[in-house]
Amino acid sequence: MTDPVSERLSLPDPLIAVVGATDAPGKYGGIIYRDLKQKGYRVVGVNPGRPTVDGDPAYPSLASLPEVPDIVNVVVPPPQTLSILEEAAQLGDVAVWIQPGAADTAVRERAAELGLATLIDACIMVRARSVSR
Repeated sequence: MTDPVSERLSLPDPLIAVVGATDAPGKYGGIIYRDLKQKGYRVVGVNPGRPTVDGDPAYPSLASLPEVPDIVNVVVPPPQTLSILEEAAQLGDVAVWIQPGAADTAVRERAAELGLATLIDACIMVRARSVSR
């Protein structure tokens, strides 16, 4: 891995917040959440419409998480991603991983304006395959 966002997957015990996590079959938020969990990552779901994801507590916002995540993985439409960028900027040292389909020009511009460490249009499941856990 060559970028600082992907490198966080190799931290000793990274916490990954999956924004858009769900139990809905076929939705990438749920697929990604379960995939990372199966690979041994600590994951937490962020979804204001769900109290749980895959049997685990879910949270309505990044600000409500009990711990600051190392990576915020975004799996929502671009207009929602813009709001998530604002929330992530308030957390301090986090990396924002924006899944394919969650970014548009406005998202890219706002991430740059906020100075966030971002990785856009790369799938975390693919990158996580190459990390030994």
